[in-house]
Amino acid sequence: MMRRILLGAAMAAMIAGSTVGPALSQGNPFQPLIYVNDSVVTRFELDQRVRFLQLLRAPEADAAAAEKALIDDRLRTFAAKQLGITASDEQIQAGLVEFANRGGMDVEQFTQALAQAGVEAQTFRDFVAAGVVWRAVVRQRVVPQVNVTDEEVEQAFTRVVQTPRVTTVALSELVIPAPEGREAAAMALAEQLSSSVRSESAFASAAREYSATPTAENGGRLPWTPLANLPPALRPLILSMQPGQISQPITVQSAVILFFLRDTRGTLRPGATDQVLEFLRVRLGSPELANRVASLSDTCDDVYTHLRAAPEAQIQRETLPQSAIPSDVGLRLAVMDDNEISLVNSGGAVDLVMLCKRSPALLAQMEAAKAAKALEAQSGPAAAQTGGEEGAAPDPDALPDLSAMRDEVFNTRISQAADAYLAELRANAIIRKP
Repeated sequence: MMRRILLGAAMAAMIAGSTVGPALSQGNPFQPLIYVNDSVVTRFELDQRVRFLQLLRAPEADAAAAEKALIDDRLRTFAAKQLGITASDEQIQAGLVEFANRGGMDVEQFTQALAQAGVEAQTFRDFVAAGVVWRAVVRQRVVPQVNVTDEEVEQAFTRVVQTPRVTTVALSELVIPAPEGREAAAMALAEQLSSSVRSESAFASAAREYSATPTAENGGRLPWTPLANLPPALRPLILSMQPGQISQPITVQSAVILFFLRDTRGTLRPGATDQVLEFLRVRLGSPELANRVASLSDTCDDVYTHLRAAPEAQIQRETLPQSAIPSDVGLRLAVMDDNEISLVNSGGAVDLVMLCKRSPALLAQMEAAKAAKALEAQSGPAAAQTGGEEGAAPDPDALPDLSAMRDEVFNTRISQAADAYLAELRANAIIRKP
């Protein structure tokens, strides 16, 4: 989300006529600078990539970052060639359209903006083509190896529901005037500060020197502000930041703004800390038997296996919210992990308690609601109808959808696996300079 916002701002600046200075020292533009396996990166390509990154307001847009990006693109193309993958003209054109549309442009507008800053259309095309073939490589080689378990989805769900939702933020602002004819200079200063400021004290010093608002005297500090009071377009950017982080430059009319996030406050969803515990209890006749069962049982199901001769009613397996569990058992379960066993000698007989699974109560509620919805759907369209007004505001306490959560975990795993594969390609490649 933040990347798209910043890309849109960058493209808007390009339309407004921002310029990029010479990226590299003069020399033979076709001089080979880097050899990557059987391909070459020239001085011209490096110069073009630096300009391209600068126009996109990339966090790192120097020669070193451009060099790494070009090497990675060569490796992506090399991997595609090994797998017999090529990009058709139609696929590349679709990629060009998709990229340009992120900033509200068509391909012609975007290439014109690039040309104004000295970036060739072929540079844009090569950048997109490498991405197109790499996606095909990932689909063919990486995706089949990625599997997401129910446990991983539940863990991700737990992290989400137990992470406080940000409701209030402590921001500092730095507003650089950008009157007509001075837009480029204001943006250049903002970019320099965004890349160099690393602490609240440094931001405060810069605000006192450069900011044009009354808060400059106080180092740009704004009071604690409800997130809901911020402009809607600004909220995703602030939520993407971590305390102690400075934003990328934000272009507004006649100014460029930087924010520094000092801190956040938040609240948990109702019921986020409540848990549902699945556990079993069994009374055994001797410590020897209890110790043997405990040593052989890695899961709750194993207990049944090792007590096949015991009456079924002797093993009590329950799934209860914490509030419904007797205090004596609840205290023992409180310090246990999943599949952990506790033994209590009751004067001859031994009580074995095993925690099968600890889950957020909200997850159990969602599973129950999902099952009820499926049952309603089976009963016919009329039974499955739900009330509610169209266009109602989203519920801030709404739970994340499990299908969407699974997709998010899956996509994260794919991204990690693709990065690992690219690192493997880099380690195995022959990369040298003349």
